[in-house]
Parts: sequence; C-alpha cells; structure tokens
Amino acid sequence: MGKAKTFHQTAIRNSNVVIEILGDRNLREYSTVDAGKVRDALIKQGLNILSVKRTFITIRAIFNLAIAENGLNMRNSFASVYMPKGDIKKRVSIPIDTIREIQKACYRTDDDMRWLVALISDTGMRLAEAAGLHIDDLHLDEEVPYVDIRPHPWRSLKTKGSQRHIPLIGASLWAALRIKENESSCYAFSRYTDDRQCRANAASNTLNKWMQANFRNDIVVHGFRHAIRDRLRAVQCPSEMIDQMGGWSSGKIGESYGEGHTIGSLRIYLSRLVLDKFVSQQTKNRTD
Repeated sequence: MGKAKTFHQTAIRNSNVVIEILGDRNLREYSTVDAGKVRDALIKQGLNILSVKRTFITIRAIFNLAIAENGLNMRNSFASVYMPKGDIKKRVSIPIDTIREIQKACYRTDDDMRWLVALISDTGMRLAEAAGLHIDDLHLDEEVPYVDIRPHPWRSLKTKGSQRHIPLIGASLWAALRIKENESSCYAFSRYTDDRQCRANAASNTLNKWMQANFRNDIVVHGFRHAIRDRLRAVQCPSEMIDQMGGWSSGKIGESYGEGHTIGSLRIYLSRLVLDKFVSQQTKNRTD
C-alpha cells in the first residue's frame, strides 16, 4: 500500500522470473541452490550483473516480507547468493546492415517468432510490450496503421508514458499483417501469452539465441530499441517525438502538457526508416 504503480509492476515481474525458472512453489521449498539457478539463468539470458543484482534485490525483499508477515521461522534462500563481478556490458545498438539481414530472414522464415522480431524491429517496442499484445491492439484498417500499446491484465506497462500509439511501417507493418492473417487467438503471440501472464523472459531467451547464432553474438532483442533511437536521430526526428514513440520520459515538465504529436506526424519520420522497399510495396498492396 502507498507504493507507486511501477513498484508493484517490478515486484510482479521479478516474482514471475522466479516462477518461470523454478516453478510456483511453497516458500520453504526454495533453496539457495535454486536461487543460484535463477542467477545463472538470468546471466545466460544476456542480463548484465547489475541487472541481475537489481532483480535479486526485489526478490529478496519479497521473500523477507512474506517471511515476516507470516511469522515463518526460516532463512531467506535468496539472501546470500554469490554474484560474480563481471564487466557491465553496454547493450549494443543493432547496426542497420544487421537489422536489414534480420528482417530479410524474418520474411523468409515467416513464422510467429519472426513476426515478433520484425514487429519490434521498426517500432522499438519493448519485448514484453510486443509479446503481450491483444489482437485488437493492431489497428490496420486506419488511414495510418498503428499499434496501441496499453496495459492488460496479463501484461502491465513499465511506466505511465509507455502507453502510446506507434505507426506501423516496413517490417513492423508486414508482421502485423501476418499476425492478423493468421489470427487464431485473441492474443497476438499465444506462444508466449495467455490470460494469466506474458512470458517475455522465455521469448527473450529464444529470440536472443536465434539472433546470436545467425547474425552477431553481441546483440539482443532489446538492441532494436536502442537502434530505433539512433535511426530516428539520423533522420532528424525531434527528440520529443522520439521520446513519445519509445515511451521514454525526458524528465521535462512540459512533456505532461498537451496531447503530443499526431500519429500522422510520427509516421512521417518512421517511414524514413524503411529498409526494404519491396516489402514496403507488398504491405501497401495488402492495405490498399
């Protein structure tokens, strides 16, 4: 009680990390060996040590609260887990040539996992935002096709500013069309999402492995998010507009005033990022 919404979202997200890796057990059934497995799994997924430590801070706090509130005579299994020092690696912004190669591979393979990658590649969405979409979040019959990023019971958003509309162009529009054409569920990615949760960590692990095995061993899916910012800067997109599209907070007082930039204005700059004119024409033909 009394905590910010983001506090609760972080607590739920990090609790789900433990459940995804170890299963949903009684508190006493988790051991220090299990805690080590969580650490190792997060490192294997590509998280740097600082991110792993932050996750463990939340998990330890949750365990401490549950132990205290229930008067349990037990030790917190996550209290004294060894953390390797390691270098804190800066996440790589995926280069344009590599993005182009990845998008072409997505077009060739043409399955749900590649639709997820392609959808992120030209929008810069967070993986959980994309993986947790409802099928109705994809608005393809509008004058400017767009994705509506909004909270759902199975997937919250990181911040209030994360709720936004992003125009769909290039590979992302292609992916949205393929998702709609193959609709079999109310979830855009039923492989990773159901009415209880969005398994973004599982998606991250699988997609990172695919990209590192086939393109570069130093990239992860989140690198598309870094890249979209670089790509928009390169076409002289205003920083305020970049923040709006990415759901980033600039920290400026004025960002909370007004309605923001229109979807049409956002599309003008995003359209300059299309890397494959052939696919752009194909998606145009489908939407005409």
